[in-house]
Amino acid sequence: MSILFAMEGAVSQGILWGLMTLGVYLTFRILNVADMTVDGSFAAGGAVTAILITHGMNPWLTLIFVFIMGMLCGLVTGFMNTKLKINILLASILTQIALYSINIRIMGKANTPLLGHSTMMSQIKALTGGTLSTTTCSLIIGVVVISAIVALMYWFFGTEYGSAIRATGSNENMIRALGVNTDVTKIIGLMISNGMVAMSGALVAQSQGYADVGMGTGTIVVGLASIIIGEVIFGSHFGFWYTLISVVLGSVIYRIIIAVVLQLGLKSTDLKLLTALIVAISLSVPVFKTRIDRRRRAYKGPANEVDTRHADDKFKHGNIEN
Repeated sequence: MSILFAMEGAVSQGILWGLMTLGVYLTFRILNVADMTVDGSFAAGGAVTAILITHGMNPWLTLIFVFIMGMLCGLVTGFMNTKLKINILLASILTQIALYSINIRIMGKANTPLLGHSTMMSQIKALTGGTLSTTTCSLIIGVVVISAIVALMYWFFGTEYGSAIRATGSNENMIRALGVNTDVTKIIGLMISNGMVAMSGALVAQSQGYADVGMGTGTIVVGLASIIIGEVIFGSHFGFWYTLISVVLGSVIYRIIIAVVLQLGLKSTDLKLLTALIVAISLSVPVFKTRIDRRRRAYKGPANEVDTRHADDKFKHGNIEN
């Protein structure tokens, strides 16, 4: 029974973290850059929503300010990379480090509890007369938000400007030759990505009932693991919308794996090691698949040649009936 409760919690958390995974997918796959800002912007989202809720703001309304905060984080990283010519990896690390101090400044301390304050989950629970658990409310909110974000991403990246952002990651020189300012497309991409990551941090903070300055530690690794798991298991068969959904499902599967392993007795302090192993194994799967396919082709090749020769001999001697 405890495993079933753990699975329900894992699915709800996987959906909430799935929004962060979509943000990481935007930079990692679409823009083709490694953005470490997400570790800081995720915690920034939690910090902003926590401080606004404790000051009486509607928890749904806080998502607007959270998204703006995330976009500012992406703007700083993008500015340093495109205008100051700092390597994207170093620029994002600098922003991430700075956000640690900024998040403490926002909250005034390292941790801000939300117990006793109205959150999105508690409001949904109140509307249903308390019949739904906080975990179920988190799942409902996560599904609604993720559905809206996936629909918006699918629409936006099908527009002319969205296509320009996708082209920037695919072939920057080509799209620049067509007159597109790739510095701007990079900055916009980073801003949207970190805006979504910050919203994910806000949802997770409201779900768990507190915001912590260290809640974003390792977020980039979790995001990459979720993306790779989704790609390996579901592939990319039906277009961009399917890829976005598979990324979210990869986040859910990652959380389920973590929940199952914890139920089997693994210490919580070993989760980082487990995450690293999951990423390493997931990255190696395509390599093994390629090697297996090559061996199959090499094995089938001589047999096909023999069959062809026999068929040719029969044809020459008139042994094949029409």
